[in-house]
Amino acid sequence: MKLLEGKTALITGAARGIGKAIALKFASEGANIAFTDLVIDESGKATEQEISSMGVKCKGYASNAANFDESHAVVDEIMKDFGRIDILINNAGITKDGLIMRMSEQQWDAVINVNLKSAFNFIHAVTPIMMRQKSGSIVNMSSVVGVSGNAGQANYSASKAGMIGLAKSTAKELGSRGIRANAIAPGFIITDMTGQLSEEVQKEWTKQIPLRRGGTPEDVANVALFLASDLSSYVSGQVINVCGGMNS
Repeated sequence: MKLLEGKTALITGAARGIGKAIALKFASEGANIAFTDLVIDESGKATEQEISSMGVKCKGYASNAANFDESHAVVDEIMKDFGRIDILINNAGITKDGLIMRMSEQQWDAVINVNLKSAFNFIHAVTPIMMRQKSGSIVNMSSVVGVSGNAGQANYSASKAGMIGLAKSTAKELGSRGIRANAIAPGFIITDMTGQLSEEVQKEWTKQIPLRRGGTPEDVANVALFLASDLSSYVSGQVINVCGGMNS
């Protein structure tokens, strides 16, 4: 039997990148997939078709994860379409980097709202569902910079540190109802976002990694699968670094 057979996973920001890799991994293990993105464009539709072709149910939903009401509305829609939500992966995220002294209020607010408030929005929306089911796994996508900080990324680091605190608090609040919550802290992962960095910056990053390579979205997806499945049935309130030893 597949690890996620019969379960439904809700993954935010999953039309591409790490979110898409997690969706594909979960689908390969039998999960039905509901995913959100700000818009479901051609890329999102292609993701929907690719996952559906794997023999599971999949639907993409256009939703602003940073908006409380929209997040609740899309969860209601997903429940009508799928009937249950067993797994929540809070993956939606953006960067607007800059030194603190030059960072605008808009840069700060945008990153905090998309990265951190969105996680609260969706946890708030799925909690009654998972409580009724008496089970559930919530995974917040944090970052190594949420653990260690990073110059020029005060907003991003703060949002990702908040994801860790949110996961730990959720684990303590909901554990008695059979609901687990954890965080993943990826390091330098090769995605469209990191691909925008110069070759020189990427080389400098690699020098800091004991394994001497960037990670892949699949590396993160494998850990997400562990946390979403019953393989981690006694793991809650934890942060797993997926960073090639960078934060060891």
